[in-house]
Amino acid sequence: MKFAALPNGTLDGRLVVVSKDLTKAVDATAIAPNLLSAVQNWQEKVADLQALYDLLNADKVDTAFDFDSSVCLAPLPRSPQWLDGSAFINHGKLMEEAFNTKPIPDFDTIPVMYQGASDDFQGPTADILMPSEEDGIDFEGEFGVITGPVPMAATLDEAAQAICLLVQINDWSLRSFGPREMATGFGFIQAKPSSSFAPVAVTPDELGEAWKNGRFNMHLNVTWNGERFGEPHGSEMNFSFPQLIAHAARTRKLSAGCVIGSGTVSNKSRDAGSACIAERRVIEKIDLGEIKTQYMRFGDTVRMQAKFDDGRDGPFGVIAQKVIANK
Repeated sequence: MKFAALPNGTLDGRLVVVSKDLTKAVDATAIAPNLLSAVQNWQEKVADLQALYDLLNADKVDTAFDFDSSVCLAPLPRSPQWLDGSAFINHGKLMEEAFNTKPIPDFDTIPVMYQGASDDFQGPTADILMPSEEDGIDFEGEFGVITGPVPMAATLDEAAQAICLLVQINDWSLRSFGPREMATGFGFIQAKPSSSFAPVAVTPDELGEAWKNGRFNMHLNVTWNGERFGEPHGSEMNFSFPQLIAHAARTRKLSAGCVIGSGTVSNKSRDAGSACIAERRVIEKIDLGEIKTQYMRFGDTVRMQAKFDDGRDGPFGVIAQKVIANK
């Protein structure tokens, strides 16, 4: 199934079911008013939502309308919790070098994760307000999952069963704040503005073979100001999403609607490019001896779209955003 949120004057938007080809949608608020409510009552609602999705794809819904992803909110405009990992070890090791930090203990065996703001997720085409160009404005292309309830000390199987939906994310960063905040030992606050989401959340079956071993086996194509930046592949994720979920739930339960991020998609091969500017900068430092790429400026744009290995567009739609000054 595919879902999106359209604005209706509420904080959570209204739930619509989107057709398999992303061309049509139908209001689903008679089943659940919004996606958060649907996820919170997943076992009760999933059959009715599936039936509506099947009817929409069979062109048997009189109330169907053209789907315009440009007006969508984030599928979940707000969530009980946003937990972002650093599951691509290649990226993490590069960032250690970029920020000249001490190696993280057990980095290869225990997932790294921070808890970010979850009350103001941005839609796929929203202009992104930033306070200053001097803050090191950076995009970060990621994949993510939305969970149902997860018990404390969940097993990997329980964690896997808790995955309801898959999403595509741009986890914005302000790099100038990162080194100091990491050094405090208390985690990110100013370095992490609200994250953005592609318009459509999907059930794992929509990826077919591209959802394998708890990972997105597909490319994330990123362009900056219309120029190719990278297309790293999600298969190199060192920790699976069930592992990330179980890690997050080790000492506390997770509420339904929790969003878990993969961290920046990153590949060992330089040919894949990058999904964030900071990674390109540290690669330049390593390979060229100097940093050439600057961070984003007001007016800059970024576009992200997942792609299947055969070149087909992924099911999430497109993130296409502009950075502007917060005045």
